[in-house]
Amino acid sequence: MLLFFILGLLVHFVFFGSIFDIYFTSPLVHGMTPQLTPLPPPAKRLVLFVADGLRADTLYELDENGNTRAPFIRNIIMHEGSWGISHTRVPTESRPGHVALIAGFYEDVSAVAKGWKENPVGFDSLINESRYTWSWGSPDILTMFAKGASGDHVYAYSYDADNEDFGAQDVTKLDTWVFDNMKEFFHAARNNQSLFSKLNEEKIVFFLHLLGIDTNGHAHRPTSREYKDNIKVVDEGMKEIVSMLEDFYGNDGKTAFIFTSDHGMTDWGFHGAGHPSETLTPFVTWGAGIKYPQRVSAQKFDDAFLKEWKLENWKRQDIHQGILPVDYLNNTDLFKAESMFTNAVQILEQFKVKMTQKKEAILPFFFTPFKLLSESKQLNILRKARSYIKQRKYDEAVSLCKELIQLALKGLSYYHTYDRFFLGINVVLGFVGWTSYASLLIIRSHSSFTRGVSKEVKKPSHLLSCSFIAVGVLVAFFLLIQDCPWTYYIYCLLPVPIWYAVLREFQVIQDFVISLLTFPPSQLAGYLFIFTLGIEVLVLSFFYRYMLTAGLIAFACWPFITQLWIRAKSISLSWIFFSLLLAVFPLMPVVGRKPDIFLVIGAGSLVLLLSLCVLTSLIKRKDRFINEELLLHLFQMLSIALSMYVVYSTHHSLLKKQGLPFLNQIISWIILASSFVLPLLSPTSLFERLFSILLSWMSAYLLLSTGYEALFPLVLSCLMFVWIQMEQETRQQSGVSYRQKVTSLQFTCNLDITQFRHLYLEDIRRAFFLVFFLVTAFFGTGNIASVNSFDLASVYCFLTVFSPYMMGALMMWKILIPFVLVMCAFEAVQLTTQLSSKSLFLMVLIISDIMALHFFFLVKDYGSWLEIGTSISHYVIVMSMTIVLMLLNGLAHLLTTKKLELYGKSKSHLI
Repeated sequence: MLLFFILGLLVHFVFFGSIFDIYFTSPLVHGMTPQLTPLPPPAKRLVLFVADGLRADTLYELDENGNTRAPFIRNIIMHEGSWGISHTRVPTESRPGHVALIAGFYEDVSAVAKGWKENPVGFDSLINESRYTWSWGSPDILTMFAKGASGDHVYAYSYDADNEDFGAQDVTKLDTWVFDNMKEFFHAARNNQSLFSKLNEEKIVFFLHLLGIDTNGHAHRPTSREYKDNIKVVDEGMKEIVSMLEDFYGNDGKTAFIFTSDHGMTDWGFHGAGHPSETLTPFVTWGAGIKYPQRVSAQKFDDAFLKEWKLENWKRQDIHQGILPVDYLNNTDLFKAESMFTNAVQILEQFKVKMTQKKEAILPFFFTPFKLLSESKQLNILRKARSYIKQRKYDEAVSLCKELIQLALKGLSYYHTYDRFFLGINVVLGFVGWTSYASLLIIRSHSSFTRGVSKEVKKPSHLLSCSFIAVGVLVAFFLLIQDCPWTYYIYCLLPVPIWYAVLREFQVIQDFVISLLTFPPSQLAGYLFIFTLGIEVLVLSFFYRYMLTAGLIAFACWPFITQLWIRAKSISLSWIFFSLLLAVFPLMPVVGRKPDIFLVIGAGSLVLLLSLCVLTSLIKRKDRFINEELLLHLFQMLSIALSMYVVYSTHHSLLKKQGLPFLNQIISWIILASSFVLPLLSPTSLFERLFSILLSWMSAYLLLSTGYEALFPLVLSCLMFVWIQMEQETRQQSGVSYRQKVTSLQFTCNLDITQFRHLYLEDIRRAFFLVFFLVTAFFGTGNIASVNSFDLASVYCFLTVFSPYMMGALMMWKILIPFVLVMCAFEAVQLTTQLSSKSLFLMVLIISDIMALHFFFLVKDYGSWLEIGTSISHYVIVMSMTIVLMLLNGLAHLLTTKKLELYGKSKSHLI
């Protein structure tokens, strides 16, 4: 069985990785011939201002007094330049946003494995093509472009990363640092002839990365005074920089200015997904080669922003990255047409290279070309566009070039996803085969369906073995002659041994079918309907959190269906109460959107009150209460009290902009570390060990909470305690004469396998309950499928200086704490029902895999970016849950069975 779980882990890693090969491969194309516009550019230099995390609405809207927050930018819109909304794409993070702005393409999604810090695939950029680039700002952003540039013409000046502190008194200093250092740089240039000469050359770029707005948004939210005041600081700083540059260059009219943002931010201070507040960013440009403001009487857009912003009379021009926005250019029609023609040829060249690469890697009779853009059509469009330019029909030429660009982009997407269907079929075959084999293993080894069949695996027929070997050889040869990547061999060859293992169990399949035929058809259909309905409810809960509420309400009715209401009224009432109480959480707003520190304090107070009640009960029940046990219990209560103090103290310190107190930070890390050790010091009796785990991990969870979610693990754990007792009552009702009180049961490392029994239909219900509780643990307080559901304020008791990996790890641990509480309760359920953990765990894996197969088919690469991102993240979550389930099952077993002694050797307790 150990070998099976190791193989299962490897198989699920393959299934998990397949999504990255099918949907997350690099879209970049290399090997094109450079294409240049034959006409000289209108500007000698570009100044790029990027206000990180700035929303379009917050910049453009008027305040409550009817005044603009950015008078300089407003003046540009009305008197000097052009403006609009820049539509970004997910993930709305700083790294991919800046790549889209500066390199002109959407981020290579395979960079997610490196945390968006560096791109696994090399790419060209505006900065790399410049003669000289000087940049100021965050070290996270500037270094990635300086690192990828060829030569030594890119100069980056950045502050220390420790300055990116969400708890700092004034984070606008991140922006004033940029402005002040640029002013000092130009002041020094007047006395440095070499530098002065470089600054006066052509193809110069000045890049100013302004991080203050993003930092204030995370720390105080975009609706805060700090966020809005930071916009005023940026506006004033830009005004001074523009004035200084115009003076330095003698108002030569050869400088182009762009002001924009890499992404926006949600109302609750986060970004990463596809909400409009994250994807709609400002775009304002003026200077050399840019159109002046255009007065219009009416404009048609799908939103009402123009009226809200009082800008309905100034022409708004929205843009998307990657395509030349010719409507912004103030130049001759010839220049626009030539620029668009060059842009079209550049993208067409990428299409040609991509087609050639794919054609060379596929056998001729298997290759299907992109029919909408044949070679003859390419030549015809290019010939027509060039002819229009010669005939001075510039509008027709631009229109034709746009058509060519759209066709080339569709063709690029076609060849980029050429193997998607082929790989998808192989992954599905593997999925279905693995689920079938796991089901057969349960039927053969853990059920009574195959009593008439020998438990020994018979040697498979020679023909079957040879057939699958031949299939494997043919598949490998087919992939070899097409020069496929090594990962293709894994996806295509994996189903072969899996289905071989399935078909060698033919006798088990046959016996199982015969057993099923003994059931009445109506009863069999009823079981199948209930199972299917349960799976669909789990799947729908990923999209609609209220489905969890519906499921928990149905769970509350369980005692009435099974007659438990008559046998155990008090336990049944507890089950109904806590099921309905837990059902409230999925109906509440996503965590972080309405923080309330007093709810966190209230949750801690309830835990302390419950601890006092339990402590009193234990003292009364036990003949002698060991001093070490009493001290441990009191120490865990002290940890809860300290967590409450740290949360309250940190919250008020940050409100006063005094930063994170060092003592609070030390206490928080100590409490987090101790939460792993303290439960192992408690007795291994079922109730005491589970309660010790709850106390230790609740102290850590409180430190990671910002509102009502602090109550969630407490309510969930109460329901888990009742579930354990309900399952024992169910076993008693089914006719099991032996019954031991829950309070007297002991967790054990060395289980007596003679106590285990075969699986029954009731055990499928137990496995379903576990999966449902795990999904509830994931989605009960938020939608973790969406990156923007996370709140950075959750980690402020531990650190406030920006550290994506550490912050991400802490937020992930917050998600896993309810998960582990459920797994520990599951250990107890297995103990009370005398059920093998292996058999029940296999059923859980099968249910999870069926869900994963659902989401594999639901993954999409069309529609809104929010839909695309959510569909992919759902699959990743279910596959991660299956893998993490295997690992956390071991952690839960360790937490419940291992006993550490303060004095002496570690030992394990037996029943």
